[in-house]
Amino acid sequence: MDSHRPRTPLRDHVANSVSRYLRDLDGESTNVLYQLVLREVEIPLFTEALRHCEGNQSRAADLLGIHRATLRKKLREYGMA
Repeated sequence: MDSHRPRTPLRDHVANSVSRYLRDLDGESTNVLYQLVLREVEIPLFTEALRHCEGNQSRAADLLGIHRATLRKKLREYGMA
C-alpha cells in the first residue's frame, strides 16, 4: 500500500455501501435498515477484533471499548459464541 496516498475514512466506505444498498432496493421499502447495518458492521468488527486478540474476549472488549459482558452478549446474539 502506498503510504503517501490518503486513506479513505471508514465512514465513506459505509456511506457508499448504504447508498448502494438503498439503490439496490429499487423502490422496495425497509424498516430495519438500522438493525441491518449494525449487524453487517458488528459481525466483521467482532471477528477481526477477536482475531487480532487471538480469541481473547477480554482483550477484544478492551480494544473495542466495550464491557466484556456486552461483547459476549453480542457474540451470542450473532451466533458467534
